[in-house]
This record gives sequence, C-alpha cells and structure tokens, in this order.
Amino acid sequence: MHAFLAAALTSAAAAVPAAGIPVTCTGTAPVVCHADVAPGNYRISVTLGDAGVRAEARRMVIAEGTSGHRTFGVNVRDPEGEPTKTGSGTPGLTLTFTGAAPVVRHLRIRPAPPRTPMLYLAGDSTVCDQDTFPYTGWGQAIPQHLRGVTVANYADSGESAGSFLTDPLLFDTMRPLLRRGDVVLIQFGHNDKTTTAADYRANLTALVAGVRAGHARPVLVSPPVRRIFDSTGVLTPVARHVNGLGVDLPAEMASLAAELRVPYIDLTADSAALVESLGPTDSQPLYLYRELRDNTHFSEYGADEIGKLVLSRLIAEGLMH
Repeated sequence: MHAFLAAALTSAAAAVPAAGIPVTCTGTAPVVCHADVAPGNYRISVTLGDAGVRAEARRMVIAEGTSGHRTFGVNVRDPEGEPTKTGSGTPGLTLTFTGAAPVVRHLRIRPAPPRTPMLYLAGDSTVCDQDTFPYTGWGQAIPQHLRGVTVANYADSGESAGSFLTDPLLFDTMRPLLRRGDVVLIQFGHNDKTTTAADYRANLTALVAGVRAGHARPVLVSPPVRRIFDSTGVLTPVARHVNGLGVDLPAEMASLAAELRVPYIDLTADSAALVESLGPTDSQPLYLYRELRDNTHFSEYGADEIGKLVLSRLIAEGLMH
C-alpha cells in the first residue's frame, strides 16, 4: 500500500525523499521527522545515538539515552491523541528524537505486517494519549517497554464504561479493528462516581462481549488509586474507588472478571501499595499535585510507574513477554 520510506540522518535537519514519499526532518535537539502516511500501523527502524523517541501525541516509544539500532511500531490515527479531540495533532506520522544532542541515522518507515501483535487500550484520562504536557496517561508510557507489540490507545478523557460504549468515536471505532489474538485492556471507574453496581457490571460485560466477538482477548483492569490520604497516612475509600453510591468498583470488577472468566489486573491494589509505600509526600511526584494540585492525573514519571505495574501483571498472565 505504501512504499518503503528510508533516510540516513544525523542530528542536523534533513528532508530525504524515498520511493516517492518524503520524510522531512527539522531541528537538532530535538530532531522532528514527519512522514505523510495514512492512518494505520507502521514499523519503524532507526539507528540512534544518545536519543529517545516520542511518537505522535507524546507516546514514549524509545527511552531517553538509547544508542544502537532499534525497531518499533506506531499506530497512526486521526486524531492522533484522544479519539474525541477531532482536529488535534497533525495528519501522518510524526517522530520526535529527544536528548541533548540526539543522533539519528538510517530511519526507515514501512507499513506493519498484517499480523503485527496489537495491544488496544480502552479507558479514561489516566490511560489516554494526553496531548497537553504535563498530563500523561499510562498508555503513553508503556510502548517503550514493549518489543514487537504496537499499542493502539483508544482511551479518552472523561469516559465511563457506559459512555465509551455509546460514543461512536470510541468502542464502535475500535471494535472493527480487532483481530484474533489482539489484547484489549479495559479500565474504567474514575468517572463512575454515581454508577450503580448493576450498570457498571452490565457496561463492562458489553465491552467484554464486543471484544470477544472480534476474537480478541479482553483484560479487565481496575482503576489506579487517587492520591487521597486520611489522617493516618492510609488511602481513603474514595481514593480506592468506592463511589458516591457506596459501590466498591474494583470489587465489582474482580467479581465480574471471575464470572466471565476474563483476566483481571487489580491495578487499584497494586497502585495503592505503591502510593502508600511512598507516603503522602514522596508520592506527590507520581501525580500532578505539585504542578496543579491534581491527585488523579499522572506526571510522565507517574504514568511510567503505573504502566510498569500493568505490564508486570500482563507478563504474569502470559499475555505479554
């Protein structure tokens, strides 16, 4: 469908046409490269010197300070960040090579093979591709820890399981893309403050059924905790997602996962253990508390720490290597 794109670059700006499709690179620190490609999945190979790579809407795909040859996948969407922010970002594929003096050579972009392993994300603002710094979803951080797997992040700010089902830009857009063997992580709860237990279970059940209809593998993920401590230094029930109706959302999800025989990641418990082990002061950098007095959304550091909790459970479940 698309010809191979190739370029041999240094940290200097360059614009190299290849097979009729240009790759345009500008700047030195960072080096920003753009390819005019259609939405889809792409495989990128590049040789780096002391660089990191961000793709599209601030997705961390290669960690800072990397040198040597690397190959990774990028999912290109329009819009490139949150699915309901129509018009955000830029068309095509944008790669940003970061570092004090990043060296970029032998950049090649090509369409991904049809059977590329995919990890889809369905969730809220704590998961999504946030385009505005310093907000960062954990779904933006996990690509840098994966090899041979492309992440397609359909999470969106403000969503509950119910609203994700009803907005045509969300589940209805993601579901037709699913193929046998794809893994779909489903995390909702932050925005279910007044959802009944019955409705919460029904919405999650519908999401699981939709994923299974596409022969993909659903995984239920309970929401990470808010950073709200009581006077004894323990996270409150609200922090642990007991909602305004008294519904313990993680407990309902765990029960439903067992009933539906779906893998379950108790991110609520795992994140609570992390946050409480750090305590009220040292846990602040995980969130945007110091910048914005925000105890829900993550910093880039916090998103990476939460993402690593998710990945460790996926590996334990045998769903990732």
